Amino acid sequence: MTQETVIYIAKEALSVALLVSAPALVLSMVVGVIISIFQATTQIQEQTLTFVPKIIAVMVSMVIFGPWMLNIITQFTYNLFSSIPNFIY
Repeated sequence: MTQETVIYIAKEALSVALLVSAPALVLSMVVGVIISIFQATTQIQEQTLTFVPKIIAVMVSMVIFGPWMLNIITQFTYNLFSSIPNFIY
């Protein structure tokens, strides 16, 4: 296995990880901004107020995007395992 192959596999793994984690991270960030705006307007400075809605938002995103995430990870793993004979010289 050459260095280029290892770098390609690592790049693909990182891009899949970023793609799979993006929906949960974006939804958590949006909920955090909305709660922060609410806290700024009402002058409530409770730290736990942002924690619970973010956890709920991430859980909802896992339920909604879970099948898609599993499909992306499964395709990547299948492609990686099926290309093992090409990596061995």
